[in-house]
Amino acid sequence: MFRNTEFELEGCSDRFNAMSDTDMHRALQLCLDVPRWISAMALARPYLNDDALVSAVFTAADPLTEDEISGALQVHPRIGERPDGDGGHAVQARGEQAGVDITQEDVRRRLRDGNLEYERRFGRVFLIRAAGRDGSEILAALEQRLDNDPGTELRVVERELREIAALRLVRGLADV
Repeated sequence: MFRNTEFELEGCSDRFNAMSDTDMHRALQLCLDVPRWISAMALARPYLNDDALVSAVFTAADPLTEDEISGALQVHPRIGERPDGDGGHAVQARGEQAGVDITQEDVRRRLRDGNLEYERRFGRVFLIRAAGRDGSEILAALEQRLDNDPGTELRVVERELREIAALRLVRGLADV
């Protein structure tokens, strides 16, 4: 299972269990905007401990459908393109991509070219959990994933969406 090392998990399940339904739904939507996943996460409350909460991020509504994945990707910018605005998704994306140095021309060019090739091949934006990864790691993953068949890549994208959701949930609960 994915383990978060960037944020302290202690007490996340308690804070999540104590949230109002409205706040919980809003928080989950910012993590992974898939209504079936949000409902499954909500219905499983209360969570017995932090590990159970994080585990549920990876198992709720499993597997996500291709349409659910496509819908969730609508709020994710291309890697290397930081969105403007102060909406929740834009703020999170900027923070998550902070380690991707797009000031270097070679990195910027390779990301641009790789993103375009990926979109031609798979018909969707390249998604990777950028938090905790630098530009060279992301470029290596992008180039490797271009060799995936569409079914394999769909499952990889789902895993990345769930990793992003776990980080966003823990980060959000750390601020509560």
